[in-house]
Parts: sequence; structure tokens; C-alpha cells
Amino acid sequence: MGSVDYSDLTVVIPVFNEAEAIGLVLDEVLAAGVPRERILVVDGGSTDGTVEAASSRGVRVVQQEGRGKADAVKTAARLVETGFTLIMDGDYTYPAGFIQALYVKAREGYDLVVGWRRWGEGSQPLVYRLGNKLLTFVFNTLFATRLHDVLSGMYIVKTSVLREVPFEMKGFSVESEIAAYAAGTGARVAEVPVEYRRRLGRKKLGVRHGLRILLDVVRLTWRYSPAFFIFTLGSLLLIPGLALGSWVAYHYFFTGTVYHVKGLTAVILTAAGLQSLLLAVIALYMKRMELRILSTLKHIDQH
Repeated sequence: MGSVDYSDLTVVIPVFNEAEAIGLVLDEVLAAGVPRERILVVDGGSTDGTVEAASSRGVRVVQQEGRGKADAVKTAARLVETGFTLIMDGDYTYPAGFIQALYVKAREGYDLVVGWRRWGEGSQPLVYRLGNKLLTFVFNTLFATRLHDVLSGMYIVKTSVLREVPFEMKGFSVESEIAAYAAGTGARVAEVPVEYRRRLGRKKLGVRHGLRILLDVVRLTWRYSPAFFIFTLGSLLLIPGLALGSWVAYHYFFTGTVYHVKGLTAVILTAAGLQSLLLAVIALYMKRMELRILSTLKHIDQH
């Protein structure tokens, strides 16, 4: 690719105690051709010299409002004045060389472009990779998307879209909330493969954060697709219904014992679960139809 005009892009780097990495990250971003005035470092109260290291590169550094990564992104959304906002972690895991590919893709008309991580050797333990795959699978199932990496820490979003995100989730769930908002409102979403390296400094994301993100993804489903969420919960009645029905059938065929009440209960639970499952599928397809209509209307409005 040739040189790119980044006048309509702001690179936002949320940080908290990343003194070991932030200088190298900023050097890479500057080397990628992003002007200093188009770089915004949002600090979450670092005490290890992160702010000093960032300020020495001549970029803008601000203190975030609130706590956690979600509030850092929310702060940036209020301050950014360009049409596009690229967010990337300040721990050296994402090479700044991929900024251009993400920006070029976004300029094709996409509202959100996610950096789909290609794991480098030793960049992430297996348990974290599996956890990321599980969370992405759950997200795709609940939101009818086909993303490969919903939790990527490097992505570009239209600033107007970013400002519409309610930021109800906190901490590391911000990526899934932005993706949920985009998927739930008919925004155009794409992915671009990016390299992922071993981080510098102490890792902040743990297993408990993954469980919190999973819970937040479920909460986001309730917000953006309540009918699908309710009917999916109802379909879980199939489990006790089939289990109880199998138990009743076993005793009927092999011991000759008839359990009328238990059998009737099994039939009711199974029927309710099956009906809920069918309604969940219908709700899912209705949501997809809604998203297609919204996407078409947005495309018409933009042209």
C-alpha cells in the first residue's frame, strides 16, 4: 500500500501502568505515518511513569473519567474530533503497521473494522486462546454474526457510531459492547487480519475477566435482542423435559411402572422447550431481517 492521509483518523491508546511498552508503541504509530496530533493516549491513573513516557513523544495525553478500559474509550469518544477512531492497546501486542489496513477497509464504507488476531508464537497461552474462541462463539450465536475475534483490542470505528454506544458494560467488556451495538443496529462490520505479539509488562486480563465478559455478552443479548434471549432461556426446558421423559420411559418399558404425573410433566416441559426453541429461531431470523433493513436504509441515507 502507498502512503495514506490520516487527517480523518485519531489513534486512541488506553493505558494503565504500561511504562515498559507505551514508548515503543508510540514510536511504531509515528513510524506508521500517523501525525502526533492524531494520537491520543488516555491514561487510567498510571503510577509507573507511563504518562511521562507518552508525553515525551509529543502526543496528547489525557486522564480518563471513571475507571477501567470502557471508561477510557468513553472519554476518548467525547474528545475525538475526526471521522474515524482507531483504538489499540498500549502493551505492544498489536503492531502499528496494521493501522493502514484497518483504516483503508473502514474507508470502504464500514462502521466497524475489527483486527482479527493471528497469534504469534508464545503470544498468548492456550487457555486464553480457547477462552477467546468460546466467547466469540457465544457472541456469534447470540447476535447472529460471523466474527472471528470479537474481543480484539485493535479496531477502528466511525466516531459517530462510537458516541452512540451507551457504555453500560465496564472494564474489558467494552469491545464486545461496541460490537454488540454495531451488530444490533445494522452497522456494517468487517475484519482485517492483524498480527498479535507477546505483551510487554504485567498481564492484566485474567480468567475472572473472561467470566465477566461472558456474563456481559449475555446481558448485551437481553438489551439488543430480548425476544431471542427469552425464548432461548425457555428452550432450556427441553433439558429437564427430555431427561424426565427418558426416566419415565425406562421404567415403563423395563419395569412396567407407570408414572402418570411425571410423564405428564415431562411432556409439558418438552413441549414448552420445543416451542420456545422454534420461537427463538424465528426471533433470530426476524432480527436478521431487521438488521438487513437497517443496513440498507443506512446505505441509502449515506448515498
